[in-house]
Amino acid sequence: MKPPLRGAIIGYGFIMEKGHAAGYAQRARDGRDVEIVALADISEKRRAVARAHLPGVRIYEDHAALLAAEQGKLDFVDIAVPPADHAPVAHAALDHGLHVLCEKPLATSIDEARSMLRHAAEAGRVIYPCHNYKHAPVIKTVRSAIDAGKVGKVHLVTLQTFRNTHARGVSEWRPNWRRERKFSGGGIAMDHGSHTFYLAFEWLKSYPTSISARATAMAPFDTEDDFSCSLKFPTGVASAHLSWTAGVRKVIYTIHGDRGAIRVEDDAIEIASLLPSVDGKRGDAESAGAKWSFDRKEISSDWMDSSHVTWFNSLFDDFKGAIDRGDFVGKEAREAFLCVQLIATAYASAREGCRELPLGGPSSIAGHDLSDMIERRTVGP
Repeated sequence: MKPPLRGAIIGYGFIMEKGHAAGYAQRARDGRDVEIVALADISEKRRAVARAHLPGVRIYEDHAALLAAEQGKLDFVDIAVPPADHAPVAHAALDHGLHVLCEKPLATSIDEARSMLRHAAEAGRVIYPCHNYKHAPVIKTVRSAIDAGKVGKVHLVTLQTFRNTHARGVSEWRPNWRRERKFSGGGIAMDHGSHTFYLAFEWLKSYPTSISARATAMAPFDTEDDFSCSLKFPTGVASAHLSWTAGVRKVIYTIHGDRGAIRVEDDAIEIASLLPSVDGKRGDAESAGAKWSFDRKEISSDWMDSSHVTWFNSLFDDFKGAIDRGDFVGKEAREAFLCVQLIATAYASAREGCRELPLGGPSSIAGHDLSDMIERRTVGP
């Protein structure tokens, strides 16, 4: 039996306390495959909370002190500080030979995201984003339905994320940091754009070639709270609307194929599929006599729980798998880069009056040098 992975937490805010750390505690009880041995947070009050919650864990004032003191005692770090600090913390961890699990977005600029992937490839260590919406049970049901061909080839996707306020941080340290660009890097597009975009990648089975976007700040902050965009893909189109000014917390997704459609509203899912014609041949969706089956169900996914702790173990299983395979800069990391590229390009489009702007795609990640390093260093698929 392999010894447990030894991990360190960098940043003990809401998502770490209620999501990641709670998930680690469950794994420590059940599978004993991971052990959190150290933690760093710049807030004295949050360090006091961590001491109460995590007895026996070694506590440090910042990530630099932790990495220096824990040299040779760790396998990975889990980064959940505000996005503006993701890149420097990740680089420091990679310099110490550690794998990196990082909250979304991977970084707040294209150059920072590119440098993080290049560094991971050079160091031969995994960099992995917390793209946790993929692990919601209802999203796994969508995946199964698409893979089973229930709606045919997907060509149109809509994604709506409604919140009646921004996600508040812990009371002990700047609870409104998401509305401060110097910490967050942006507003709701920076906070929720990654979830939107990586789901669109999966459902349309390709990467976008262009984006046009609009961003509006309706409250007196320097970050947007309402964002909409349209994306062109080689396989179809996607549109998204994200808002912190909605009347209710909710996600609504629709996925349209040539044989049916899927609608998700939080835990509720409806799959509409075109039935075969009376002679048993393939039905025609455009026929006046087309008949449909509708499968409606509830898939408990805890969308109202903003910690998403119930999804964490599935995500961590994938992170562990990447470490075991030596998949240092895998698909998830490359898609995290593309999400940052999309967010940055969307902001540029919004500044230019919603002008449609091209995207570089996967080939823009870091050029042939990174591609060669990935191929040389990665083991497995």
